[in-house]
Amino acid sequence: MLEPASNDDLPVIPGKRYFTIGEVSELCGVKPHVLRYWEQEFPQLKPIKRRGNRRYYQRQDVLVIRQIRSLLYDEGFTIGGARQKLGGEAAREDVDAESADHQAAAGRARKRSSKILRR
Repeated sequence: MLEPASNDDLPVIPGKRYFTIGEVSELCGVKPHVLRYWEQEFPQLKPIKRRGNRRYYQRQDVLVIRQIRSLLYDEGFTIGGARQKLGGEAAREDVDAESADHQAAAGRARKRSSKILRR
């Protein structure tokens, strides 16, 4: 997920429930305007918006932002490549589940057809 080497230069995430965009900016070493841009580019980033459209990030959001930062800055991915990599992990799980469903359905169809053929 996040490379240990890139994690060393970032501050420890405090045990708070919500973080402002300024706090996340300091925790992740990324400017606030970059965070707002990444919200548009990465569907995984959905901060809670409250009074006056203020953004509040949760701990999971901070971890995703650090992962995005690592992919873009440390590993040299493009925005599209990082989006694919992050989306690919979730998509891979979906594909595996879908593949298992298809295999189960194919097995049931084979059983039905063999019963019909035996009659």
